[in-house]
Amino acid sequence: MSKYRFSSFQTRELWSLNSIKADVIAGVTGAILVIPQGIAYAMIAGLPPEFGLYTAIFSAVIASIFGSSKHMVSGPTAALSIVCAVVISGLAGDSQSSYLSLMFLLSFLVGLFQLLFYLFRFGFLVNFISHSVVQGFTSGAAVLIAMSQLSNFFGLSNSQASSFLGYVKEVIFNVHNIDLSSTWVGMITVVSAICIKSWLKAVPYLLTSMVIGAISCHWLFASSDQVHMIRALPNALPVFKVPDFGLDSIILLSSAALSIAILGAIEAVSIARSIAIRSKQSIDGNKEFLGQGLSNVIGAFFQCYPSSGSFTRSGGNYDSGAKSSFSIVVSALLVLLLILFMPKATHLIPVPVMAGSILVIAWNLFDWRAVKMNVLSPKEESLPFLFTLFGTLLIPLEYAIYLGIVSSLVFYLARTARPKVTVVAPRLLDDHTRQIRNVERHQLPECPAIKIARLDGSVFYGAAESLKSSLRELLSSGHKQLILIFKGVNFIDISGQHTLVEEVDRIHQQGGTVFFSSLKGIVHDELTDKRLIECLDDGVLKLSTKAAISDMVEKVPLSVCNQCTNKVFQECPK
Repeated sequence: MSKYRFSSFQTRELWSLNSIKADVIAGVTGAILVIPQGIAYAMIAGLPPEFGLYTAIFSAVIASIFGSSKHMVSGPTAALSIVCAVVISGLAGDSQSSYLSLMFLLSFLVGLFQLLFYLFRFGFLVNFISHSVVQGFTSGAAVLIAMSQLSNFFGLSNSQASSFLGYVKEVIFNVHNIDLSSTWVGMITVVSAICIKSWLKAVPYLLTSMVIGAISCHWLFASSDQVHMIRALPNALPVFKVPDFGLDSIILLSSAALSIAILGAIEAVSIARSIAIRSKQSIDGNKEFLGQGLSNVIGAFFQCYPSSGSFTRSGGNYDSGAKSSFSIVVSALLVLLLILFMPKATHLIPVPVMAGSILVIAWNLFDWRAVKMNVLSPKEESLPFLFTLFGTLLIPLEYAIYLGIVSSLVFYLARTARPKVTVVAPRLLDDHTRQIRNVERHQLPECPAIKIARLDGSVFYGAAESLKSSLRELLSSGHKQLILIFKGVNFIDISGQHTLVEEVDRIHQQGGTVFFSSLKGIVHDELTDKRLIECLDDGVLKLSTKAAISDMVEKVPLSVCNQCTNKVFQECPK
């Protein structure tokens, strides 16, 4: 027994050491990824570079501690950065202090909404926001991110635009002011990133391309003062500072904060779940809301702007062999060391180099294959995608996500409001048994007296009129007997129950007969309409389709059976 315990202890100790080693390696890789991204995303958000790194430290660590995923890395993201920039730039004007104050208040409000999602256990609501809406928003954000950096890429100063059309006009009206030195530096960065990513996959392409771009700038254009540089980092960490909780500011930011909270929660849960598929880890979506909410609320007191999970860094963390969230702590510590001991490093990075890097990030964010798949999908998927995509480009970003969600829900409700009614009939198999199959698909003969249909979907208030229309169309060909198979029905609300009673009474008044079959026990137990329950108990409900057919055949006049040559049922008179 003691020998077993010693062996178990040794195994745990060895695993622990191996885990720490793997997390340190993954943490170093994560730092290499997040340093250029943090600076780039801060630039997208209209912030000095240090705020992207602050967010990569505080928000990432807090989210990893309180979230459920071992591998998801939170921090600044491209999509949230462009949303924050558009929201705050429209409110802050030219005041840098006002811009920062509103940004940190926005982070607090975003986190507050996410904590409310957690407290009220709204994690399940994420499942109702379709993937096509998220893809549409991400694709639109990628276009906006790229357009927002064109002025920096081409060396155009004093950019004032904050919308898609504004970015386009700004470039067109300033073509004559394009600085060739800046453009060349940006092009070298973009081409370097593409080549490294394509042919040297083991090399961190973003960081390396920035180094190449910076070296080429200092080598080729050392004497040029046209190429602007990113400002140096302050040689200090952020201090604890309470955001400005002005009531007017809270009211102005609340709508945008809610949309950013929703988008950030969707991003985080989606990333956590996608990595969990590979890592076999169990993910609690509601706990991710807690992690994201606390990271944004606490981060707001340390000059962090709204954050969420990062696809790139989370995937890199897992692929680097991370075993636990300790890798995120290691990465944050390395970023912290950069701020403390190498703050002037960012001043060596030309603005066009960073703009070129952001263009590459935007290109990677725009998933062409997903766009094609969504566009070619049925309208229930393609239209919400297109509404969200073009809404992101043409209307305020905080409303674009609402537009996508509403359109997605409208199409979902429209689809569920039309329960599928499929005409079926027995099909004779090689072993002389019969199975119920789709008449149209298998080109099956039907009984001239008995119509059989399978009902799929929920029978609820929104589907009542559609169901009535479908049932009346089924009997429009002169059939008097109807068998409805309820095997595909999971829910019947009170309005649906009333509708079924009305239709049974109508068919009976017209001299017909209707049987229900294969109604699930759990659905039957939840019925509350006494008339429907009595109707079913009086013989309308049959346990199986076979029993319904057997009883219904007995109600068909023998003269009709004698004239029929199809002999669809095994029970048909010979």
